Amino acid sequence: MGANHARVLSSLDGVDFVAVADPQGDARALMPPQEILKSVDEVIARKVDYCVVAAPTAFHEEIALKLIDAGIHILIEKPIAHTFESATRISKAAKDKGVVGAVGHIERFNSALQQARTRILNGDLGEIYQISTRRLGPFPSRIADVGVVMDLATHDIDLTSWLANSEYQKVSAQSATRSGRLHEDLVAVVAQLNNGVVVNHLVNWLSPLKERKTIITGEKGTYVVDTLTSDLTFYANGTVNVSQQQIAHFKGVTQGDIQIYAFNKPEPLMLEHQNFRDAVLGLDSEIVTLENGTKTVEVAEAIIASTKNQLGVNL
Repeated sequence: MGANHARVLSSLDGVDFVAVADPQGDARALMPPQEILKSVDEVIARKVDYCVVAAPTAFHEEIALKLIDAGIHILIEKPIAHTFESATRISKAAKDKGVVGAVGHIERFNSALQQARTRILNGDLGEIYQISTRRLGPFPSRIADVGVVMDLATHDIDLTSWLANSEYQKVSAQSATRSGRLHEDLVAVVAQLNNGVVVNHLVNWLSPLKERKTIITGEKGTYVVDTLTSDLTFYANGTVNVSQQQIAHFKGVTQGDIQIYAFNKPEPLMLEHQNFRDAVLGLDSEIVTLENGTKTVEVAEAIIASTKNQLGVNL
């Protein structure tokens, strides 16, 4: 992911891309022209204004606290940290130091999800009843320090709370480990938000089918968001009376018009960086705050706890 950040930063208006730090040296193969430093301390010595932390999750706190102590603004790849306690320390340190901090929950910057949220806030879907997500795909060999809950489900936790404008109230989950690794590689989550929205997440690293779907059901119909293609489709509730007596007694809503919305689809990572740049400059912007990221980790930990004790967890 660091290579993707570097690609965007090297072409971002108003930003001078100074250096990359990679103690393992992998970045030399990915970015040959770029100067590669050995440590975050060398980055700090360059007196940069802000830094992207795209390291294994277990190292986020150590790196972030060094940058914060130096007064450097930080954009941390998701999840913000590997534990809620670690995330809380990062968030508190940044607040105390007056440092701008954000978490790279990139799905918020997917144009289809942004369109869905705008329309939800406008009341186009009416009251929201349920949000369902499916995040399935093959195992990524680069991930070794966390399971699917911290690595993948944190995307869905954040985007669901953001779409519904409400935090999680309680969660219940089941997981399994089928690949012989230390951490879970599939999870099924059922949850409820404070505003009563019912939520479910299906996440795994075991599917040859890569799927990224968010389905939002409300009183006026359903939005289906495909974040792989940035498509948003609206399925309206129908108003046509059912004439067949055999099925007329089913009083649920019927399908009405289907509409695929057209809108601009800029790269989500570019939007994420543009907003963080503006936040550092004190301009109007939308970022996923460190507090947002900390809350997401708290929910993820509750999900993991539920898979172990087989009980629901209140937040």
